[in-house]
Amino acid sequence: MAEVAIRDLRKSFGSVEVLHGVSIDIREGEFVVLVGPSGCGKSTLLRMLAGLEHVTSGEIAIGDRVVNALPPKDRDIAMVFQNYALYPHLTVADNMAFSLTLRNAPKAEIAAKVRPAAEILGLTRLLDRYPRQLSGGQRQRVAMGRAIVRDPQVFLFDEPLSNLDAKLRVSMRAEIKNLHQRLRTTTVYVTHDQIEAMTMADKIVVMQDGRIEQVGAPLALYDRPANLFVAEFIGSPAMNLVPGVAAEGGVAALDTLLPVAGGPAAAAGRPVVYGVRPEHLDLADEGVAATVAVVEPTGAETMVYFRAGERELVAIFRDRHELAPGQPVRLRPRADKAHLFDPQGGRRL
Repeated sequence: MAEVAIRDLRKSFGSVEVLHGVSIDIREGEFVVLVGPSGCGKSTLLRMLAGLEHVTSGEIAIGDRVVNALPPKDRDIAMVFQNYALYPHLTVADNMAFSLTLRNAPKAEIAAKVRPAAEILGLTRLLDRYPRQLSGGQRQRVAMGRAIVRDPQVFLFDEPLSNLDAKLRVSMRAEIKNLHQRLRTTTVYVTHDQIEAMTMADKIVVMQDGRIEQVGAPLALYDRPANLFVAEFIGSPAMNLVPGVAAEGGVAALDTLLPVAGGPAAAAGRPVVYGVRPEHLDLADEGVAATVAVVEPTGAETMVYFRAGERELVAIFRDRHELAPGQPVRLRPRADKAHLFDPQGGRRL
């Protein structure tokens, strides 16, 4: 295990700068997820950590070594790719042992490392098979096993679950998290799926356009997003965001006064964006006048889309309300769960 320190990291392709001075501190044994939309620079950052992309400027330190000039094989990292990157002509056991074989490790040492890794990942009965004989989830476990056998200071995961179906992604998320809890190896994991980020990370780094928008624990980002981008990106479905004007006792919007605990964090008359999570909207006798548009029961919860004037609002209810499309209702946000943002810069107020 090792700490990872990224200092003012920049990356340019020709005249185009894609990373703009990124700095991150990753503690020893921490599971950090880089998350953001496609093209935000998260995979480029991971490849720079791995040594697969040249650093334009800035510094990467793994443990007590600055590794900018080191090739990938000397960085003491192991990377798990999106497409598994297994050798089709090698068995599972030989794929897992590949790095040890390159070092001409004794057979006894190889067996002593491959067998425990196979047991951890449930691959023992598959050691003599070839990749073509495995399912997608099994192939990904082999790729993870190959990383474990290397016993690196840092694991790097580049969207490892994106090729799997929805059910398998859920089970593999749990497997990777369980693996980290057992090994406690420092891990940097890239995904565009914020559900993966929320369920797996000790710390999330939200990126947009080559910059860091916010860093923090999953629930800290969910409960107190630093700006509008994070508020919209973290959470599924996304936070409801409504433009309004700060007023005495709340925010004037949607032909009513939306409540804010403790009064508005902005001067009366100032334009603001009012945010509320779907689970913090309640049916009430007064509040926002809305019409039911779509009802989506999922079993434990019911997701309902409403029209409020020209705006669409979404709510999640744990209780089973009898609602039908076209039905008029009143919605009231919970005042202590409301968020206010600056409509210009997007920052939290």
